[in-house]
Amino acid sequence: MKTEGPGELWISGPLLLDFLPLPRYAGSIKNTEAILLLSFASDYIAGAHPEILRRLAATNLEPLPGYGSDIYCQRAAEKIRAACGCPEAEVYFLVGGTQTNQLVLDTMLRPWEGVLASRSGHVSTHEAGAIEYTCHKVLTLPEENGLLRAEDIERFVSAFYADENHEHMVFPGMVYLSFPSEYGTLYSHAQLSGISEVCRRHQLPLYLDGARLGYGLASRANDLTLPEIAALCDVFYIGGTKVGALCGEAVVFPRGNAPAHFLTRMKQHGALLAKGRLLGVQFDALFTDGLYFRISAHAMEMAEELKALFREKGYPFLLDSPTNQQFIILENSKLAELRQHVSFSFWERIDETHTAVRFAASWSTTPEDIAALRALL
Repeated sequence: MKTEGPGELWISGPLLLDFLPLPRYAGSIKNTEAILLLSFASDYIAGAHPEILRRLAATNLEPLPGYGSDIYCQRAAEKIRAACGCPEAEVYFLVGGTQTNQLVLDTMLRPWEGVLASRSGHVSTHEAGAIEYTCHKVLTLPEENGLLRAEDIERFVSAFYADENHEHMVFPGMVYLSFPSEYGTLYSHAQLSGISEVCRRHQLPLYLDGARLGYGLASRANDLTLPEIAALCDVFYIGGTKVGALCGEAVVFPRGNAPAHFLTRMKQHGALLAKGRLLGVQFDALFTDGLYFRISAHAMEMAEELKALFREKGYPFLLDSPTNQQFIILENSKLAELRQHVSFSFWERIDETHTAVRFAASWSTTPEDIAALRALL
């Protein structure tokens, strides 16, 4: 492999690149040989939806102010307010999910408080202690397939204040949920309403991590709307990174209830992007003509085909996920064989001979991907 002129890439050797659509496959090119894998590893394996790339290219040379003060960030925020039914909402654009979770929790928790989350919650398990790094503790609760229950939150808070030594303990200061959960499961309207009621009774802000919010909303099993989520939560974010954007998350404070000097706190956390336009243009595109919801619906169509394929082939499921993440159980020998051709994620060990793995459909998954997987299975 060698480069000739600016923007030119010449590849020698026998490759399959002429026969396989590159966006569908992940791999590397080394010593002129291509190692290509059919990828269901996650929902951010592809770059960005073509419409987003088109909009980024079209606005590329426009001179715009920085730090989110440009017209595209303003326009995207207005479209998000309309989609949420919250004309008074404050909207901020950040780059990634862990950054967003850390910033929101650190700015809303007081120094003596921690956040209640499920044991499998992203802040509990897969953020490398980012919340604890801000000197706030994650207080984990039992869960049911990744979901918190209102009664467990009530039980924890009541027991905390009943303890005569609670002044020596970390106070519960917020509640963190994911929608969908890490297991792809969803809160129903009744469940989220129950949790919201408990939180408001105890004056605990309710925060919803929406990294995959679009896929949750588009699920056949979902009975919540975006305005209902906005009404029941005190803060949430609309994930872009996993739903068609190159990067980006839109944090929504639905009642104009952002912490004081939130923009300044973003700067302190290194989360204030100078070229904020990069996020504004993307979210403006996602919330124009329903693109965010259309590509989420496509992902869910592909996920249902993926689920049907595994059922047809007789693979057992770890649980019944109604969203884009599907968890199946493989014999370890089959897992090793399949990994030679398909990229997917390890989830958990079941026993000495079986492992649960995750296959994720996304906005970029195609019927051809499903057909290729069918042939391999």
